Amino acid sequence: MSETDRISPTAFATGHMWVRLGLSHPAMSTPRGVRLDRAFSLAIQPRRLLGGTGAFDTLMRARHTGIDCLLEQAIESGKLSQVIELAAGLSGRGWRMTQKFPDLTYIETDLPAMAELKHGMLDGTGLLSDRHQVRVVDALTDAGPESLAALIDTLDSSKGTAIITEGLMSYMDPDTAVTLWQRISGQLKRFPQGLYLSDGYVQSEVKSFSSTLIKTILQRFVKGGLYTHYSSAEDATQKLTSNGFARASLHAARDLPATRELGTKPGGSRVRVLEAWV
Repeated sequence: MSETDRISPTAFATGHMWVRLGLSHPAMSTPRGVRLDRAFSLAIQPRRLLGGTGAFDTLMRARHTGIDCLLEQAIESGKLSQVIELAAGLSGRGWRMTQKFPDLTYIETDLPAMAELKHGMLDGTGLLSDRHQVRVVDALTDAGPESLAALIDTLDSSKGTAIITEGLMSYMDPDTAVTLWQRISGQLKRFPQGLYLSDGYVQSEVKSFSSTLIKTILQRFVKGGLYTHYSSAEDATQKLTSNGFARASLHAARDLPATRELGTKPGGSRVRVLEAWV
């Protein structure tokens, strides 16, 4: 399978997880997602190995909410009014953000099969509009009709824009990650303000037994490797600024207002959120 094709099982599982955690519209839950979410929960038993009941749910909630927090700050400050989410899967963020911000344009993207599925789910419940769209984009393609560049050609170049890659970069090997960062920073420079948001992790913080167990099980789920790209917060800043961004920060969940409590709990304490501006 290609790097992007093999991610789809987790897209279904997290689609149901976001609904279960109250972070998405019920339309994003599928029977397959219910089964995969339950299977993963059973696979990481006994929960005591993860430092406490629900540590993986806490990690995912901190990741999702942390990205929301920084995105909302940028929108409320007036810097952004367009958002592109790459490999959005069955996330409910586009639905939530367009409900909260009436002037926001939110474009969710994915590979053709997932984009078609999500478009049908949202359209069937009346949740799509000119402001909330689902489009086909292959994040690993540099040119052509399914490229990020082709999508950005259709947006308003006078408006600040954010690009989000939640859950995607961990599937990218180091060389592919660098290429994608360069592609994202280059495209964001076409706008007056450009923000990149992603989850991130520090290598020394994900070497515990519980983290290794989760990584091993996830690798079996997706039939491929998982990667941690940063040795420290300073390393993250250096890598992003070396690949086209003007400034970057790797925030600990405990340092963001919306995730301060989650960041003190098992699972949530390992989450970092990347914020990079061009």
